[in-house]
Amino acid sequence: MVGVGNKAHSGRAGRFVLATLSGVIAQASQVAAIPTATQSEQTIPRLADLEPMQTGAQGLFESPVAQAEPGTQKPPTSPEDLDEVTVTGTRSYRRSRSSTATKTDTAILDVPQSIQVIPRQVLEDQRIVRAGDALQNVSGIVNLGSYSGYSDSLLIRGFEAAGFDGSFFRDGVPYFQFDYVETADLERIEVLKGPASVLFGQGQPGGIVNLVSKQPQAKPYYSAALTAGSYSDYRGQLDLSGPLNAGGTLQYRLNAFYQNARSFRDFVRNDRSVLTPALTWQISPQTALRFDSYFINEARTMDDGIPVIGRSVANVPIGRFLHEPFSNYRKDEYGLGYSLDHRFSENWSLRHTARYQNVSPERYYPFSLELNEQTGELSRLAYWAAGNYNRIFANADVVGRFNTGSIAHRLLFGVEYRRGRESPIFKTSELYPSINIFNPVYIDQAYAKTPDFFRDDDATTLAAYIQDQIDLLPNLKLLAGVRFDTYRQSRSENDLNQPRSVFVQTDGAWSPRVGLVWQPAPEVSLYGSYTRSFVPQFGTFRNFNGAAFRPETGTQWEVGVKTELFDKKLSLTLAAYDLRKQNVVTADPTNPLVSIQTGEQTSRGIEFDASGEILPGWNVIASYSLIDAVVSADNSLPVGNTLANVPANTASFWSRYNLQGGDLKGLGFGLGLFYVDSRPGDLLGSFTLDSYVRTDAALYYRPGNWQAALNFRNLFDVRYYTGGFRTGVQPGAPFTVLGTLSMEL
Repeated sequence: MVGVGNKAHSGRAGRFVLATLSGVIAQASQVAAIPTATQSEQTIPRLADLEPMQTGAQGLFESPVAQAEPGTQKPPTSPEDLDEVTVTGTRSYRRSRSSTATKTDTAILDVPQSIQVIPRQVLEDQRIVRAGDALQNVSGIVNLGSYSGYSDSLLIRGFEAAGFDGSFFRDGVPYFQFDYVETADLERIEVLKGPASVLFGQGQPGGIVNLVSKQPQAKPYYSAALTAGSYSDYRGQLDLSGPLNAGGTLQYRLNAFYQNARSFRDFVRNDRSVLTPALTWQISPQTALRFDSYFINEARTMDDGIPVIGRSVANVPIGRFLHEPFSNYRKDEYGLGYSLDHRFSENWSLRHTARYQNVSPERYYPFSLELNEQTGELSRLAYWAAGNYNRIFANADVVGRFNTGSIAHRLLFGVEYRRGRESPIFKTSELYPSINIFNPVYIDQAYAKTPDFFRDDDATTLAAYIQDQIDLLPNLKLLAGVRFDTYRQSRSENDLNQPRSVFVQTDGAWSPRVGLVWQPAPEVSLYGSYTRSFVPQFGTFRNFNGAAFRPETGTQWEVGVKTELFDKKLSLTLAAYDLRKQNVVTADPTNPLVSIQTGEQTSRGIEFDASGEILPGWNVIASYSLIDAVVSADNSLPVGNTLANVPANTASFWSRYNLQGGDLKGLGFGLGLFYVDSRPGDLLGSFTLDSYVRTDAALYYRPGNWQAALNFRNLFDVRYYTGGFRTGVQPGAPFTVLGTLSMEL
């Protein structure tokens, strides 16, 4: 993720616009909803710098055998984990194993870090389309809604996490995203809390989100769903899988999704198509090759939300739209990849993954600048951005089991390559007529798409890592690993009629992790761990000597307890952590035109998660988080200020019960409560977002292989805001109804 720098924009009207922007976006750059590199204070930022340049963290393309959700057929393709996975045939909210934390299929009880899993059944029961909405079920995560109406924006343990900053992965592979993540082709979502650089490379310290996709199956499977809801929300979904030949060695999966929707926000619409074909070839009992791809086409409305007056959000209707009817975001995206799994012997295997991703977005809308709080006039910028972004990723892992005396080892060694290239262009130097937030009059006059700022980025990373999972005793397990990344990043940029500037940066980083698990009983784990992360400071970040800053680092100590109850049908996790983000760039108190690297932000908290089945037919997923995330060192911000948009308390509870017998067997009920405490809207604490409790509910009827469902969101029509910054806070949706008919064969 690029940061904002301290070089003033100098287009035709750039100096005038920057004079207006300097106070406004300087605050916005401190807020998690804006895609900046950190929540730190920056000097004279530019809209062109509020853009991603992050090749993402790295990870394993998880082998297909570890992917399939209970109730689906798992293709026998994982050389290392064939003897470790059991199909349960249930639709539980509980998952007992994960590969995200270790790149090996490992019992969650054996992982010395908090990891939470949202299975497919939760996504279907809550009728979730956006992955960001699913994460409301996990402790320590705050869903800030969308950035300008087109991308998910999250906080994990108080620190930002987005698809363009190395926080999202797809099957363990970095997933660069400009907009929200679709769930139609996902089997589950796994969240690893805390720094994850030891296996996943550069990334934010709060944690990572791994999107585990549906896999081809050996037996025929067909499903379809149609949904209609409030605000003309129409969706269609198709999921097909099965063998392609008599021997079953070729298996396919095809997921398709289409949505056409309006919104409670005036003029806002969304049109989105997704297609994800996949093919698995079981070459031999020892070797499997999987090809995967996805294609996305999207058109939606850009929307900054509602500005702030004084210390609270402006008192206007939540549907009030403050751009123009022509405001839009368009994107074409595709990804192509493969993964190869080969077993050399009973104990040793090889995994190799490669993927290419290409994204071509365009954003065209009057960007909100500054609000005159006395008159209600909102100044705006004629903003346009377009370009092409591509990512290449490849890695190879060798995994082996061996013993040294009575001590068992599972060793993983990997190497990795990634490259990201970008060529965006921008229009940021022309003002657009203002609009009054209390009495908006829409001009609806388009402006020319003439770029005045150009940028070319190229970033390459090479990495090697090693990890050992050691069974010191049957109930005492050690996890240790280390990774070294070396990277080179270059940027070439120029304002119109100005000389081109070139920046080149090379650096490296070590990322260790060590953790210990003690199991006093088979169903109880006590654990402790130490982990680190890093994020390069890129773009125009420079100190007073013109040298690049060191990478930001994250350091975490975590302790916790995990247990399984009710005959291992319900999983519980309790964790406490101390997480510090260091080398944060702050303003130089002696020279406001440059920055220095002395800042620190600290997050401490306690988290609780529960998921699984309490009684036959009664499933729950619940969470609670207590967090104290503050500025712990800074040259201009008051030490002790709470980080932007971070609530002290959050809690969630979702439960579904299905009647188990009688004439009404097949009838089900769902109830959800989601609480978010009040929180400051920026690092300065200049405004506050109120606390809220949102209530959701659902009715289901499943007599056989089809189901009818009604989902009710915000049942009591509570007015609330998810997050944002001073010139744009995102309101939550009012009472909404979704009706779905689905069939499964």
